[in-house]
Amino acid sequence: MPLIFVTGGTGFLGHHLVPSLCRAGYSLRILTRHPEAAPWLKLLPNVEVVRGDLLDKPLLEQHLTGCHAVIHAASLFSMWGDAGDFSATNVQGTENIVQAAINAKIEKFVYVSTVAVIGQPTPNLIVDEQHPPRPADRYQQSKLQAEQLILRCYQEQNFPALIVRPGAFYGPGGNYAFNRLFFTDPLRGLVMQMDGGDYIIFPTFISDAAVGIVLALEKGRAGEIYNLCGECLSHKAAFNIILRQAGIWRPRLNLPGWLGINFARFLTLVASITRIEPFYPIGLRSYVFHDWHVSSEKAKRELGFQPTPFEEGSRRTLAWYHAGRPEIVPEL
Repeated sequence: MPLIFVTGGTGFLGHHLVPSLCRAGYSLRILTRHPEAAPWLKLLPNVEVVRGDLLDKPLLEQHLTGCHAVIHAASLFSMWGDAGDFSATNVQGTENIVQAAINAKIEKFVYVSTVAVIGQPTPNLIVDEQHPPRPADRYQQSKLQAEQLILRCYQEQNFPALIVRPGAFYGPGGNYAFNRLFFTDPLRGLVMQMDGGDYIIFPTFISDAAVGIVLALEKGRAGEIYNLCGECLSHKAAFNIILRQAGIWRPRLNLPGWLGINFARFLTLVASITRIEPFYPIGLRSYVFHDWHVSSEKAKRELGFQPTPFEEGSRRTLAWYHAGRPEIVPEL
């Protein structure tokens, strides 16, 4: 069985990606800083765990030896934080593993980026893989820098790398970003819509992201970018589906955009003093106040990617919430 080196195998995505790779018949070597925090890995066949991080160049050089491919899914994702932290993990860490992969003569390298590198979508323009990126925050900037580094290596050294860009993750096991705003908050009574909830969001069911990455590993072409996104719908439509499926009614707080942005600015200013991430950081502005009409047609055509309808993805996510948000146990 081909041996795949995986980073980011123990987070939200990793809980779904690693079992998908095992089901596809791969042997895995997983890099993690805290193996003791992921005992579920021991339940899976042909999985080797390596303690370490992306800043340890000698360790990467050692453990990429003998690997067929790399899936680099590890990153620092936050709506708030210091530029140096994002750069260290998302840029320097990517540079380290790319260089190790080149030295090890890896046959394929899949980088898990994000549709969010677009930052500020152009109105009335479909967000496909050709859409010009205009990153709006430090996280987005660092992910775009990593993409550019990888594509330079492809162009200059024929490095066999490709990039996948999932949308906003949601699903069982999530506790941040989309899950918090569209599931956790409404279920506890807080439904906040900006400008009537008409802005368009770009969700990706977490299992779809995992399957899409496996498809990219098997069918993706070097030097290419593939969006992996579900159906795009308005904030209002998403809340309607979730609240209806949950069988609950919640009053909706409709705020004008200018008020929401200034409120987020204030909370972010307070956070610069407390050093605690604000409940609504200003970094949300890029995600909330644009229309994200994302196209995954290229991935559907070339990879066979088939996203789960939001009705079904939200139903499965709510089932996880109603079960008490249990630890995700891998299924083979």
